[in-house]
Amino acid sequence: MSVNTAPVAASPGLNTFLFDSSSQALVNAMGVGFLAVDTSGITILANTIANDCFGTFSGGDLKTAVPELWPKVGQVLKGRNKTSEFSLRRGKKNYLIRINPLVIDSEQSGAICVFIESSGLEEMAMQMSFFQDIIGELEAVINSSSEGLWICDGEANVLRMNPASERIHNIRAEDVIGRNMQELVDEGFIDKSATLEVIKTRGVVNLLQQRKRRKLVITGTPVFDPDGRLIRVVSSVRDITEIETMQRELEEQEALKDQLRNHMLELQHIELASRRVIAKSPCMLKALRQAIKVGSVDSSVLLLGESGVGKGLIADIIHQNSQRSQRPLIRINCGAIPDSLIESELFGYEKGAFTGAKSSGKPGYLELADGGTLFLDEIAELPSPSQVKLLRFLEDGRITRLGGTSSRKVDVRILAATHRDLEEMISQDKFRLDLYYRLKVVPIHVPAVRERKECILPLIQHYIEHFGSKNGINKRLTRAASDALLSYKYPGNVRELMNICERLVVMSETDLIDLKDLPNDIVPRKEAVTEFTVEWMGGMTLQQAMEQLERTMLTQALKLHGNQRRMAAALGINQSTIARKLEKHGLSGIRPD
Repeated sequence: MSVNTAPVAASPGLNTFLFDSSSQALVNAMGVGFLAVDTSGITILANTIANDCFGTFSGGDLKTAVPELWPKVGQVLKGRNKTSEFSLRRGKKNYLIRINPLVIDSEQSGAICVFIESSGLEEMAMQMSFFQDIIGELEAVINSSSEGLWICDGEANVLRMNPASERIHNIRAEDVIGRNMQELVDEGFIDKSATLEVIKTRGVVNLLQQRKRRKLVITGTPVFDPDGRLIRVVSSVRDITEIETMQRELEEQEALKDQLRNHMLELQHIELASRRVIAKSPCMLKALRQAIKVGSVDSSVLLLGESGVGKGLIADIIHQNSQRSQRPLIRINCGAIPDSLIESELFGYEKGAFTGAKSSGKPGYLELADGGTLFLDEIAELPSPSQVKLLRFLEDGRITRLGGTSSRKVDVRILAATHRDLEEMISQDKFRLDLYYRLKVVPIHVPAVRERKECILPLIQHYIEHFGSKNGINKRLTRAASDALLSYKYPGNVRELMNICERLVVMSETDLIDLKDLPNDIVPRKEAVTEFTVEWMGGMTLQQAMEQLERTMLTQALKLHGNQRRMAAALGINQSTIARKLEKHGLSGIRPD
């Protein structure tokens, strides 16, 4: 591209500069844009870059070619700025322009503009800013890491370490940066160095290090350049002292939990082996069939019945016929634990949850029953706050220890029992309706002993034998004693029946248990016929007198006892004899129960 070198009105010194062909060649060879103007804005010299970028040429008017540039040049020509720099955008390109005054023979004759395209520089600046942000983030990550980080060069010289390393090793970074790891080992600062091992093996190294009663796990990782030269070694340091302590405590707790579970399971098997289920009455057979059937599912069961009817035995049957039979069945009597402790007993507590809490915390019964069954006896006595937490557990299967912040999932089946009327308690706002329906998925009524007529004598015989074998005593009942025991109502149910049988075995003086050995509440002594008088009349034989006495005794016994079974028990004879004698004396209007 030719440059117009037509002469313009200028001083002789300036003309000499313009027509110097070497000057034109010089500016054309420059790697940046160049143009010079006189004081009126006429271009006196421009190189090919200026021509290509702005369309300027010698003799052209700058004000027309680059109007946005002229104001900046004018300020330099007027002497307001000795130099000026600014950015100019043309099309999709951006240019950085520097303007200096043109002085010839100590006189300002114009201005010189030098410019370069800055688009690449701006992109580079943006990339540098991006990289600086990344570096800043990496610095923040390294400094905030809980693991210690050491960075060494390929010669094992320490280049940097993060604050976690300072804390773990109890040193200052400035005391070790610049030193060699071999020196630190020789001085006994550390007993072994992962960095030195990495340099030897050129691979990842893991080792255990002792440091002032602290146990550290160190992982050294090599960093290679593209030519395969080792340029850095990064070592991460983890303090596992506290982790090992926590692990040890967890193992101790798990061992204690397993020990408790195994102990409970063993006691449970021993107890079940010593108990027999005696069911001959239809109502009891129905309860047993329901218990066996519901054992195959995981539904919640509510056992209803009077105190002492054997709800705990039904809970045992449900558990033993379930898939959880090899896991513990844990029993809790909700009425036997103080309100202030029931929550911590059920859900456990963390360290420091309350005054007197164990330093290691304690698992609750729900945790101990994980995988098994929890039997909540006397559920009606559960306090309201614990009712809420139990309801939440039944809904999501998660528990939170007292004083804890995190919940855990446990797999526990709930069986509950009560002798109270829960619906009446609900109407009195003493029991939650939603909890009642959660527990009463499958209700089972356990009948009272008085409803199980067919079971009474087999139960009595079983427990007489059981307690006799336990004490090395062989006892049996007379017919009269059996009849009296059969006619009793047993308000205390099976529990009372068991106590009566044990008392009879232990306290009766002979091997034969008779009416005289029975408690007063079964055979009231005030009702016994102790004295009868017969007035002898002349001509009455002894046989007649005895028959009169027999009739009198039968008549009075009939008035006192009301039926043949109780009469037989009171008079010490069997029922068939009573029936025959009543028939004989014309008193057979009473039929046995």
